[in-house]
Amino acid sequence: MTSRREFLRTGGMALAGLMSRSIFAGSLSSSDATGLTYISKRPELGKRNFTSNAVEEIIQQTKSKIKNPKLAWLFENCYPNTLDTTVEFSMKNGLPDTFVITGDIEAMWLRDSSAQVFPYLPLASKDSQLSLMIEGIIRRQSWCINLDPYANAFNKGATGSEWKSDHTTMIPELHERKWEIDSLCYPIRLAYYYWKKTGNTAMFDTSWKNAMKRIYETFIEQQRKNGTMDSPYTFTRETDKQSDTVLNKGYGSPIKPVGLICSSFRPSDDSTLFSFLIPSNLFAVESLHQLAEILMKVTGDSAFAAKCTALANEVKAAVTKYGIVNHPKYGKVYAYEVDGFGGHVFMDDANVPNLLGLPYLCSFIKTTDPVYQNTRRYVLSSDNPYYFKGKAASGVGGPHVGLDWIWPMSFIMQALTSTNEQEIGKCLKTLVATDAETGFMHESFHKDDATKFSRPWFAWANTLFGELIIKIANEHKTLLSVK
Repeated sequence: MTSRREFLRTGGMALAGLMSRSIFAGSLSSSDATGLTYISKRPELGKRNFTSNAVEEIIQQTKSKIKNPKLAWLFENCYPNTLDTTVEFSMKNGLPDTFVITGDIEAMWLRDSSAQVFPYLPLASKDSQLSLMIEGIIRRQSWCINLDPYANAFNKGATGSEWKSDHTTMIPELHERKWEIDSLCYPIRLAYYYWKKTGNTAMFDTSWKNAMKRIYETFIEQQRKNGTMDSPYTFTRETDKQSDTVLNKGYGSPIKPVGLICSSFRPSDDSTLFSFLIPSNLFAVESLHQLAEILMKVTGDSAFAAKCTALANEVKAAVTKYGIVNHPKYGKVYAYEVDGFGGHVFMDDANVPNLLGLPYLCSFIKTTDPVYQNTRRYVLSSDNPYYFKGKAASGVGGPHVGLDWIWPMSFIMQALTSTNEQEIGKCLKTLVATDAETGFMHESFHKDDATKFSRPWFAWANTLFGELIIKIANEHKTLLSVK
């Protein structure tokens, strides 16, 4: 039986057409020099899940700077897409509670829900309702982590899941239980920057403190210092898709304990080849330092802060020793995955955290860093097995969708981590040209034909695109006339 998720990956065009004629029907937005009109694909005002005055103001301000009508249309559709269609906000026992679906999947991923609202953080201090809604996400995420720190996706309630038969410890509140390091990093990132932007500390309550302890304990457990099978977590699934299950009875490939943290799955929800996933380990370093700062400055737990800092330093040292590998063509680069024995995987995946996006997530990795620059040149070349060149575009994909499928997210991340206006402009042109005239970003499109795409309703990619356009409007506004 084909799952709903798989159907949505393969039935993109039909669903996109249905959406453009129904819930996304809107008013006239703009037209170009040829007379082609662009109709807003946003839901009517009364049908939007959540509305922020601050977001609406930034949409109008940014649109006024965009000279290309199609780009303005894409921005207007994409930037508010998370608020328009995926946020379910309410007050629960006098406290904000927010459930955020990914779009076409009725479940809340810790990663996606954090990333989907991250671009709105600069506006939270200007809009009390927006701030309250984001606080509700942080509180919901604390509840989820306390429920099970190894789960990546959660139901709104105890409704069960299509994956309830997975061979792991499933409970009705879980949608999926794939252990991914980044699932515990993104909630820290969201809480940290929300605190920095708003000064609000109300969400740092007992539930949050307990969740942070669960995160630290899980990271320690997954260092597996007694070997491969030193883990309370295992996962297998009855499937014909290799990347949806974990070998060696659910423990993964053999690892040599070196201080790195094991991740059974990648941020794409695909299983790792070698369990030490380097981009996610570096993300954990950043997150642990952010957590330590909150503990020191807000909760006053200096002992726990010291533990987080020590773990961050241990992981970073291990990445430096085992995660940086000499490539025969590019010199010293970050490997994508390693095993501690000397084995390594040279590749990159479009899903974030990845190697390309390291400076976006990790403040201690600068775009000018020689190892990152070597890695970037490798990732954006045909030497990366998941870099595809085609008639429609050339860019990074990944095994989640398959060979020859490129992710718009890869162009967005490439532009967000670039200081070269020519490179940023090229990425922007590609994004404008590959939406298949739907008005939205997608999970992926075929390298030779952008009208073939997966996931027509993928809120993370949409909102991330909006973040990029706002950054360009502030730093490279001449690029907004791109055709």
